Amino acid sequence: MLEKVLEYSAARAYYDRFGEMQDRQGFYEDPALNELIAHASFHDAQSVFEFGCGTGKFADWILKNHLPSSARYLGCDISPVMVGLAKKRLEAYGERAKVILSDGTVRFPLPDHSVDHIVSSYVLDILSEEDIQRFLSESRRVVSFRGKICLASLTRGVTIPSRIVSSLWMIIFRMHPSIVGGCRPIHIESYIDKKQWQLEHQRVLTPFGVSSEVLILISMC
Repeated sequence: MLEKVLEYSAARAYYDRFGEMQDRQGFYEDPALNELIAHASFHDAQSVFEFGCGTGKFADWILKNHLPSSARYLGCDISPVMVGLAKKRLEAYGERAKVILSDGTVRFPLPDHSVDHIVSSYVLDILSEEDIQRFLSESRRVVSFRGKICLASLTRGVTIPSRIVSSLWMIIFRMHPSIVGGCRPIHIESYIDKKQWQLEHQRVLTPFGVSSEVLILISMC
């Protein structure tokens, strides 16, 4: 069954209002992002593109602690407020870090095979199934051979408490998706073409009963 997701304009309006409150979701997001960082080999990357950079929290994290000093970062977001927050947060990195505003179209502002790592955390669970496929297609276009896609997303529960949480979340999403910011539990692996991507790492974490799927994929094309 195809889920009805928020229109681009509604998503932009929601995250403009949400602003700095985005960082308060760290109670369930941070464990997944730590897991992603532990397995993504950012120390080997010279270029990183983040699709949906939010407040710039993750970018600051990897630029400060994990990326080589020569590495460059580009992030985009649909929300002008988020872009403003991210730019302010990353201004200390100068030319190493750039953030741009997206019009909502899933089209990456990068040449073919030009980036080592693509990151997207808690964004695919907002997108329609068609846009998830566009994201993967664009990722395949811009990532270098053996480059990586590093993903974190809400997913279905794997324990009794987390199944209850994800079921309640889906009920709210289907009734009023804007209440949960357009996010819903998805299963990212089901969208992956195993002929194009090698699954390097996968784990589901459930802090506070909220399940997140972490996936790291290596380009085979």
